[in-house]
Amino acid sequence: MKAQRAKNNRTLTLNEEEIPALRARLLTEADLRAAANASPKNGAKKSANDSAKSGGVLATAIENKVINADLFAALPLLPDAFADLIIIDPPYNLSKNFGGLKFNERSDAAYDEYLASWFPAVCKKLKASGSLYICGDWKCSSALQRAVAKELSVMNRITWQREKGRGAKSNWKNAMEDIWFAVKNPDDYYFDVEAVMQKRKVLAPYTQDGKPKDWERAAAGNFRLTHPSNFWDDISVPFWSMPENTDHPTQKPEKLCAKLILASCPKGGMVFDPFLGSGTSAVVAKKLGRAFCGIEINEEYCLWAQKRLERAESDASIQGYADGVFWERNTLAEQTRRFL
Repeated sequence: MKAQRAKNNRTLTLNEEEIPALRARLLTEADLRAAANASPKNGAKKSANDSAKSGGVLATAIENKVINADLFAALPLLPDAFADLIIIDPPYNLSKNFGGLKFNERSDAAYDEYLASWFPAVCKKLKASGSLYICGDWKCSSALQRAVAKELSVMNRITWQREKGRGAKSNWKNAMEDIWFAVKNPDDYYFDVEAVMQKRKVLAPYTQDGKPKDWERAAAGNFRLTHPSNFWDDISVPFWSMPENTDHPTQKPEKLCAKLILASCPKGGMVFDPFLGSGTSAVVAKKLGRAFCGIEINEEYCLWAQKRLERAESDASIQGYADGVFWERNTLAEQTRRFL
């Protein structure tokens, strides 16, 4: 029996009566195989948007779909070079229970082998001008860098602050995670820095001739628009009072995914997530006008993702992102007053 939730707990839940309809909207491995068999064979004419190697499904067949399948079974059935952006949040090298599917901590060499078993195949799904982000913690970050560098050009490492987590008595509290940013072609990739500007409070407003210099006065206070760096300290990890929250043990914030998608995927482009989890990357892609495709082996997580996607049809808001800019944490009151 699941524990009773507090009155104001907004964590997503599923009712038994809604599960069949949600399940019917998922794709399975069997669906992919059927679609692959129905795809044009060698020599058949395909459109530019449907390019796929022989034996794979057409890109249109997986557009805006959650695929409930094992990654190793699903990947060979997907077309190559269909994704403008790939976001990967794989199991870190930690022992973790993902809804009954356990990932066990292993040696550094064994974790390198694990990454090598699927990462090169995932990179084949990236367009020639595409970008990829892969998440990790301090313990597996070096392994991720090695894996990425073998396949792509590493452009940067983003470090973001996790403001929540347990304390530590014999070590430093772990409050940071990394995201490696890489591209297929460093001379040809999409990056829109204007779409990910940050709005920060001005604590020491400087004026020139009595007028604000590089900042603006508003009802909400004094703010400055700044270019984003590779250190993010404005991210809130989902918790029980946020409507995006689920019971997934390693859920990433919508705000975090929004930065990656706005910066590195054009409007109408395709976002692919091979470890979809509770669906955050797909939900954010939908809210921001991008197509999506994600693979997740756990059916319950897929159902959560599908329900979140349906909610996004009536609510496209992303906590911490408003008016086309990213706001600092704990500024909801200022965001509310911005129109006064």
